[in-house]
Amino acid sequence: MADSFAHLHLHTEYSMLDGAARVDQVVAAAARDGQPAIGITDHGNLYGVLPFYKAAESHGLKPIIGMEGYFVTCSRHDRPKRDENKRFHITMLAETTEGYKNLVRISSDAFIDGYYYKPRLDFDLLERFHDGLIATTGCLGGVVSQHLLQGDERGALEAAGTFQDILGRDNFFVEMMTHNIPDQDRVNPYLLRIAKQIKAPLLATNDSHYTTAADADAHDALLCVQTASLMSDKDRFKLDTHEFYLKSAAQMRDLFSDIPEACDNTLWIAERSDVKLAFGDPVLPNFPLPDGFEDEPAYLRHLVAEGARARWGDPVPAEINKRLAYELEVIIDMGFAAYFLIVWDLIEFARREGIRVGPGRGSAAGCAVSYCLRITDIDPIKYDLIFERFLNPGRREMPDIDMDFDDRYRSRMIRYAAQRYGNDKVAQIITFSTIKARAAVRDASRVLGYPYALGDKIAKAMPPLVMGRDTPLYACFEETPKYEEGFKMASELRTIYDTDPDARRVIDVARGLEGLRRQDGIHAAAVVITRDPLTDYLPIQRKPEPGTPLEEAPVVTQFEMNGVESLGLLKMDFLGLRNLSVIDTALALIEQNTGVQVDIDNPPMEDAATFKLLQEGASIGVFQLESSPMRALMRSLHPTSFDDVSALVALYRPGPMGQNMHTEYADRKNGRKPVEYYHENVADLFEPTYGLMIYQEQLMRLAQQAAGYSLEEADNLRKATGKKKRELIAQHRAKFVDGCVANGYGRDWAEGIFDIVEPFADYSFNKSHSVGYGFVTYQTAYLKANYPTEYMAALLTSVAHNQEKAAVYLNECRSMGIPVLVPSVNRSEVDFSAKDGEIPFGLAGIRNVGDGIAELIVAARQEGGRFDDFHDYVRRRSRRSEQTNGRIPHQSRGV
Repeated sequence: MADSFAHLHLHTEYSMLDGAARVDQVVAAAARDGQPAIGITDHGNLYGVLPFYKAAESHGLKPIIGMEGYFVTCSRHDRPKRDENKRFHITMLAETTEGYKNLVRISSDAFIDGYYYKPRLDFDLLERFHDGLIATTGCLGGVVSQHLLQGDERGALEAAGTFQDILGRDNFFVEMMTHNIPDQDRVNPYLLRIAKQIKAPLLATNDSHYTTAADADAHDALLCVQTASLMSDKDRFKLDTHEFYLKSAAQMRDLFSDIPEACDNTLWIAERSDVKLAFGDPVLPNFPLPDGFEDEPAYLRHLVAEGARARWGDPVPAEINKRLAYELEVIIDMGFAAYFLIVWDLIEFARREGIRVGPGRGSAAGCAVSYCLRITDIDPIKYDLIFERFLNPGRREMPDIDMDFDDRYRSRMIRYAAQRYGNDKVAQIITFSTIKARAAVRDASRVLGYPYALGDKIAKAMPPLVMGRDTPLYACFEETPKYEEGFKMASELRTIYDTDPDARRVIDVARGLEGLRRQDGIHAAAVVITRDPLTDYLPIQRKPEPGTPLEEAPVVTQFEMNGVESLGLLKMDFLGLRNLSVIDTALALIEQNTGVQVDIDNPPMEDAATFKLLQEGASIGVFQLESSPMRALMRSLHPTSFDDVSALVALYRPGPMGQNMHTEYADRKNGRKPVEYYHENVADLFEPTYGLMIYQEQLMRLAQQAAGYSLEEADNLRKATGKKKRELIAQHRAKFVDGCVANGYGRDWAEGIFDIVEPFADYSFNKSHSVGYGFVTYQTAYLKANYPTEYMAALLTSVAHNQEKAAVYLNECRSMGIPVLVPSVNRSEVDFSAKDGEIPFGLAGIRNVGDGIAELIVAARQEGGRFDDFHDYVRRRSRRSEQTNGRIPHQSRGV
């Protein structure tokens, strides 16, 4: 014990723009020093708990979960004037699993009820949720130290006594620090006296904000990024010394040699702490069953049987019944019946409410059960989509069905989920933006006080994206297996570093900034639904939005998506897809103008006009096919079937394009190159793609047919190639080759095929997703080809508030010969409309008008008829001026 120590006051990268200690690095540093445990105490949040917990366990250290909270001595519900808003720091550590749960509740309530500039807790929260918690007097910002700095020793003693009364004598520590700061040197003797007076144990800590002493400059730069200041500014916020790093146990013992018990107590807390987090076991919400069904599997079987008859007729073909029976067995045995019912219910609600739902995305389109439930609208039998790509007993993972909704109604879908399962059980999921390499360079250059041109010069010398990935700064200077291409292209950057001292300094600081978390946000799609209240599983917060009261702000988890999933909680993606709103708007305009109700969910799949549009590359405004290179590829490929559309979605990505597969496909399809197959026995697998292996499902079928894999094993092979684990790939190579030989294929052939399979993950694509999104592509192309005016009007409505996009589509209308008429208060609707082959400009699309005023103008016209002249317009609009704060827009040209 005499030479050991555990750090229990640590700010990681999750104390955003304040902590620069990367979780993996700081935990590894503690492990290298032989420290037995390490604590995390980020400012006011528990964001980093899960990655910290896993990192500590992987390094053989005991993770001690804590938080440095913002404490107020008034009520957390109070909202004092800003200059009277006194906040203090308090260090809290979870001693038990119950204590961790209480810490979750304290952190959540501090955000939900106590947020006022910062998430605040008070004595009330501490009294309610103190069980299993250890707390300390904290740093110089703590209540006790602040009283002492004001010369109020009695107030300090009373505050310490109050904390001790709440927490208990062995659970409240007087925290001692020494960073060569005068105020700290002044306070420490009084803290020792208070500890003696109330018989409180001492605790030695170092207020760690970065990992090593060498990181001090990078941390200082990070503080400048936070405060938008320069490192040369004298009065800026900064730490007074360079002592705020993770010191070794020997250093800490030396610093506190006069009070060794303060170091011993870090080990006492480490021994006492025993927090166990459960990972992996699914915790699904209970689905509310209708009368007559005893459990979720029974209701799921009933719905699937009904859906199968609707999809394939009555009686359902035997082969389909066999597949459905297998899928249901896997789903129910894995405990996921409730999951499918929850997804079914959400989509059923959307359809009932007239909210357009996408046909399916991702591997879920390979599930026949999903097709029966109308969760997806892609027939997996017709397109040979594989269930095991989506779900199989070999990988105990929650299914992942992403749902696309008309983007206008995404928030409505989330509200429905909250109403269905409880407001306290549904939240959106947090996400964190990080400081990217180029931003790190520019930030470093700015805070160091260099001209903008220097940062810009360095940033422009960095490698371009490789396979859609940025090359990190460290990989520009050290060859790493994942970034070989980026390293080759970074020679100019290395030259600048070697020859320009100022650039060297900028890059060194930037490397310290790169990858650190900059701010939190809300994930664009992810939502979690829990069985019991959210705070039984994870911490939450509100994410304030400009102009919205805090109590109306979205509830968001404090854990990222991967963490939520690792806890076994139900994470679902509610995606808002603009193209679905375009389709829905276009259908309404078509019916309004022609009386025709287009069944866009069952369009003719060999429509000549549609394929003519695609062959000509006239796909501006068509889902996924808008870019110039994609349009050039379509002209070269000359699509003639839906298979070609699906292939386009898969081929136009960095991986296959890097392999030149997109041009190879086009050349083989059009006879410019011969079609070659890997082997005549497997030619049927690759015939639809002209002998090329572009889909993950093709790899799985190849492994099944040639090497004797089950489809479950074949999916494991697919995953192994993606993980790039040499040992795992070597095992599969032996199994694959031996299987091929056993099935009559030559060993040399098998080895050669596996050489193709091994890098396959870099360019392969999920066919289920390609077919699902390819269908939306075809739908939009069909509407543009057959109902161009209505489709372009719908498209313009969808981007009415995006000037850049609107300009592109207005230009496309000109190219197509569709007149877009100037705005008119007598002709224009709120949105862009289609009339007699023309598109009247939507009033809401006029800058500074907006939907509300546009609706009032149209309502006035509908109420009183056409406006006779400008004076009539002003007179009738003035009747409603009070509703628009007296604003009478005159941007509309003409009456």
